[in-house]
Amino acid sequence: MGFASNVGKYQLGRTIGEGTFAKVKLALDSTNGKYVAIKILDKHMVMQTNLKNQVQREIRTMKLLNHSNIVRIHEVIGTKTKIYIVMEHVSGGQLADKMLYAKRFSEGEARKLFQQLIDAMDYCHNRGVYHRDLKPENLLLASNGTLKMSDFGLSALRKPGDLLSTKCGSPSYVAPELILSKVYDGAAADVWSSGVILFELLAGHLPFDESSLMSLYKKISRAEYTFPQWFTQDQKKLISRILDPNPRTRITIPEIIENEWFQQDYVPTYGNDSDEKIYLDDVNAAFDSIEENVAETKIPKSSSFINAFQLIAMSNDLDLSGLFEEQDENKHKTRIGSKHTITETMKKIEAAATDASLSVARTNNFRMKMHAKQIMTRCCRSYIDISAEVIEVAPTNCVVEISRSAGELRLYKEFCKSLSSQLTDKAAASSPKQESEAVNTDRESIEEKERSEETNSRTIKDYRGYSSS
Repeated sequence: MGFASNVGKYQLGRTIGEGTFAKVKLALDSTNGKYVAIKILDKHMVMQTNLKNQVQREIRTMKLLNHSNIVRIHEVIGTKTKIYIVMEHVSGGQLADKMLYAKRFSEGEARKLFQQLIDAMDYCHNRGVYHRDLKPENLLLASNGTLKMSDFGLSALRKPGDLLSTKCGSPSYVAPELILSKVYDGAAADVWSSGVILFELLAGHLPFDESSLMSLYKKISRAEYTFPQWFTQDQKKLISRILDPNPRTRITIPEIIENEWFQQDYVPTYGNDSDEKIYLDDVNAAFDSIEENVAETKIPKSSSFINAFQLIAMSNDLDLSGLFEEQDENKHKTRIGSKHTITETMKKIEAAATDASLSVARTNNFRMKMHAKQIMTRCCRSYIDISAEVIEVAPTNCVVEISRSAGELRLYKEFCKSLSSQLTDKAAASSPKQESEAVNTDRESIEEKERSEETNSRTIKDYRGYSSS
């Protein structure tokens, strides 16, 4: 097939998918014995067809997402002629394949798949990611039936409230506002597509299906469809609110989650955002590489940061709070200086979490995760995902780095305010001198959200749900 039998630590196996410019092969990771899926793209063809930005957008977006219902990208390897995208292997194939022989699903099966789809969408939208091409071909199934969202080649990364303009997606699943050539809300467009999928799962056929594209778009813009006779009133009520042609009155994800039909046997799934840094250097390197043999991407490590600040912190005349306390408005990261021992600082974090009604779990000696204590009222879930890491720079000087990866900004601000108060009060009580050294906030942006470039069409198809962009 023109490919080497080994790519780095991966042993290539049989082809499990093939598109116009790409193949997807099953591969074995020789270091742990686990299977992965490797998408192999012809670099020359990608460049020639101006798909570089689209491929890079898909890779970057999927690297930023870590959820049990979203396909993960492990790494990207580039050679002189090929780009190898190493992904999580999902053995069950596309949801579309199962729908071909299953026809329609039972209510329980359809609801479970829809719940997982909504959780994945909720996770993406909270991070400013809008898929824009949701359909059964882009939803994979694991061997245990877990749904996995894939193919982010047409996705958009935007700040909350920003409107989109590029018309994209698959005709039968596209929202009316895209047909009318208006700017649109990416979240509302994804919700519409999810409603079409739910209808198809329960009915065994699409709500909008015409041989003529103009006739199809007319029905979509007017939301003209007919429920099969076996649909229950609860199903009809929910789908009618999802397939609302007016995006302003269309049901939102939080409202879907509160729905009684949706709530039955519902077990929420949340993102697994860790505190490890996400490195995107290999994305550009894959396109720029001219070497046939590539080594594994190495994560840079820095050991000088803390040591340098340990020396500075030894001076009693220096107030480090101006250096440590900062907030990133986009990513919601905050660093706060603490003039206490690391043990005292950890206790103060726990106390601040309690004040903000958050549950705390330590992930190691100096790092902890905080989540909202779940109070379910028909599943109105108010959740937050905060991590805090304490870095010791001197025996009585620490830095607390707080980051919010998901959830309500209000809860995050409450926690930061409580922690700042806890640290300041303790400092004032322990030493009169420290009263004049209260922590002052110095806000500056430390990183920007990447604005992904949009594309009008997708020319690559993949038969197993692993996007070839």
